[in-house]
Amino acid sequence: MLRVTSVLLLQACFASLVSQDYVNGTDQEEIRTGVEQCIQKFLDVARQTECFFLQKRLQLSVQKPEQVIKEDVTELRSELQRKEGLIQKHLAKLRNWQQVLEDINGQHKKPSEMPQGPLAFLEQASANIPAPMKQT
Repeated sequence: MLRVTSVLLLQACFASLVSQDYVNGTDQEEIRTGVEQCIQKFLDVARQTECFFLQKRLQLSVQKPEQVIKEDVTELRSELQRKEGLIQKHLAKLRNWQQVLEDINGQHKKPSEMPQGPLAFLEQASANIPAPMKQT
């Protein structure tokens, strides 16, 4: 019953937005007021629906506490699987980027040519700069 009421109210909200009366130039404030009223009614029914399901959940937890525990365990397992998947995905990305960095470092510096400090690095880098040409 509540679900049907909420669907009808949602349809009323959309109907008020696309109504021919509003398209033909009704006052914007009137449109806003009508839509806000429909949305407020919809939210009220949504709260009632949520309350209904919470009451049913409470009844279930009293009558069959093991069922609630089983549902909670199932939810926790699925959450753990989802998070484990995310961890594996991030680890794969991390390994990929580590390999990219190792490849870049391997291309730019060979072990025998690695400078031994900041000055050695500058000397090696400046050795590749061509000398200025003399003006005649």
